Amino acid sequence: MASMSFSSIFTNNCRNLGGGGGPISLLRTLASTHVSSCLNKNHSNNVVVSLCPNKRAFACQSSIQQVVTHSHTNAAVTDTATATASSVNGYPEYHRLLPCPAQNGPPRIEHLVVSEGGPVLEYICKALDLPPLFVADLIHFGAVYYALVCPKPPSTATPEQIRIFKEVTAPSVVKKRVSVKGKTIREAQKTFRITHVDQFIEAGTYLRVHVHPKRFPRCYEIDWKSRIVAVTESYVILDKPAGTSVGGTSDNIEESCATFATRALELTDPLYTTHQIDNCTEGCVVLARTKEYCSVFHGKIREKKVKKLYLALAAAPLPVGLITHYMRPVNIAPRLVSEDFVKGWQLCQLEVLECKEVLWPDSSVEEIYRVEDCGWPSKVYAYECKINLLTGRTHQIRAQLAACGAPIVGDSMYMPAAIAEMSSPGLDPYGNHKKQYATEDDKEMAIAEWISQHGKEPSVAVGLQACQISWDDGEHFYEAGSPWWRCKKV
Repeated sequence: MASMSFSSIFTNNCRNLGGGGGPISLLRTLASTHVSSCLNKNHSNNVVVSLCPNKRAFACQSSIQQVVTHSHTNAAVTDTATATASSVNGYPEYHRLLPCPAQNGPPRIEHLVVSEGGPVLEYICKALDLPPLFVADLIHFGAVYYALVCPKPPSTATPEQIRIFKEVTAPSVVKKRVSVKGKTIREAQKTFRITHVDQFIEAGTYLRVHVHPKRFPRCYEIDWKSRIVAVTESYVILDKPAGTSVGGTSDNIEESCATFATRALELTDPLYTTHQIDNCTEGCVVLARTKEYCSVFHGKIREKKVKKLYLALAAAPLPVGLITHYMRPVNIAPRLVSEDFVKGWQLCQLEVLECKEVLWPDSSVEEIYRVEDCGWPSKVYAYECKINLLTGRTHQIRAQLAACGAPIVGDSMYMPAAIAEMSSPGLDPYGNHKKQYATEDDKEMAIAEWISQHGKEPSVAVGLQACQISWDDGEHFYEAGSPWWRCKKV
C-alpha cells in the first residue's frame, strides 16, 4: 500500500466516445458489504476526537459545496454529493458516489483521531454524520486512509490542534498500544488505504477521509474495448482517452484506465500501472498483467530501453532538433523551466523530429473533445510536431513547448502564461527576455507573478498524444489511433 506524508495533504479514424451500451455495463455496483448491519448499531458510546473544521481542526481543505444538478450523457447526473434542499453542517445531504458528477466540486478532507475502537465504517458515519452507503463508496474508491499514530500537523495548526496532537502521540500513550510495538514513530505515522468497510480501527488511530474525491466522468463515456490496442500474456496496450487517469488518484482508484480496461477485458486479476501520461493526454500506455512484469517494465524504463514518440499540436511552429530546458524540482503545477542551467534543476530534453503546418481544429471537433479556448490570437493554422521524448518529466512537453512560445492547443494551464510573455516580454523570470533583479525578494516576487499567469489544469483534452511506444530495440512496437484533432468535423 502506498504511503503519504501528512505534509502533503493540504492537487479520420476516430474511436467512439460512447459505444453500444458498453459504458453502462461498466457501472460497477459499489461495495456495500456489511453496510446494512451498521445501520442498526448503536453509536451512542463513540466519543469522537475530530481534527477538522469546527471540531478541533488541523487546517484541512474543507469548504461548502454548492448543490448543482447536471444532465450528462444518457443519465441524470448530480454533483459529487447527490443533494436535496436540506443540508447537514453546511454541507449537502450525501447519498452515493454514483452516478458520476459532470464536474468536480471543491475538496473536502477530514482528519480524525479515533477515541474508541470499532469498525471503520461505523466510526466515520458517526464522526462525520455521513450515511453508511456513502462511506462504503468512499472506501471502495480508495478515499479513506489510516495511520497507527497521528502524523505531525502542519505549521498552520493552532495551539489547540498542537495540544491534541501532543496528547494522542505522547510516549506514555503510544507505548501502551500493542499495534505500535516494535515500530518507530515515523513508521507508525505512515498512511495506508482502508480497504474493507468492516476493518477494525483501534483507539488512537488517525483517519483521513476525502469526502469529495476527484471524479472522472469521461470513464463512463468511453467504449473501452475499442481502445485496446494489444493483449499479451504479460501486458495490455491501451490507447488512453484524454480526460482520464491512468492509475487513479490518491482519493479515487476506481475511475481509472487500469480499472476500466480490466473490466472491459473481463480479466479476473487487475491490471497494473507501469508508467504515467497526463490526464489531458491521450495515447499509448502499457498496463502490466502481473506485478512481476510491472517490475520488469520499470527496469526497462530505468535502463532507457523504452522509446516514446508523441504528436503535439502546437499553436506556433517549432524548429526541428534538440530542445533542452531545466525544470524546477518542485512537485507542484505549473512546472517552471529555464533554458539556462540552474543548479539542482532537472534536465529536460526532447527532440522535434518534424513539424508541419495543419489547419486549426474545427470548433465542432473541439467541442466534442471539450478542448478549451485559451485565447490564442490566431486560430487559422496549428503545427503538428512529432516529438521523441528523451527525458520523462511531469508536464515536460507542455512546459517546454510553452517556453518556446509554441504552447499546445487547448492547454489552459500553460498557454495563458505563453500569451502573457508574448504581450510583456520579460514576465517569465527564466525566459529569453528575463530581467536582472536587484534582490532575491524581487526575484521571488517575479516568480510568484509568473506562476499566477498560468491557468488551471485542462478538464479533458489538449493537443498531445503518446502516438507510439516501443522497447527492446523495437521488438515490442505499438501505435495509437488517429489523434482527436484529425477527426473530421461533424
